[in-house]
Amino acid sequence: MVSIEVFIRLATGFEAAEEHPHFEKKSFRVNKKIFATLDVKNSRAVVKLSAVDQSVFCSYDKNIIYPANGKWGLHGWTMIELEKIKKSMLQDALTTSYCNTAPKRLTEKYIK
Repeated sequence: MVSIEVFIRLATGFEAAEEHPHFEKKSFRVNKKIFATLDVKNSRAVVKLSAVDQSVFCSYDKNIIYPANGKWGLHGWTMIELEKIKKSMLQDALTTSYCNTAPKRLTEKYIK
């Protein structure tokens, strides 16, 4: 389980990452582009993954991490149940989303 506070700390821990409101949710952006959102009320996050990354992460457990409904999911937006996910997997998903969104000069230190 990952708390809301831990999620925010992880998401804002990336270089140049910023938290902004996004409708009734919080968004986390780099270079003005969203790489994650947080639904505090439902303890759920959404990250932007490539199709391959989404497939890999979702293969872990579709009750914990799964494609968003409709076209959003087809475009890589992936739901994460914060009350069920391990912190290490969340960190990996956030890092992948950040690296897919941020300019290359910002991602070099996060790529293994």
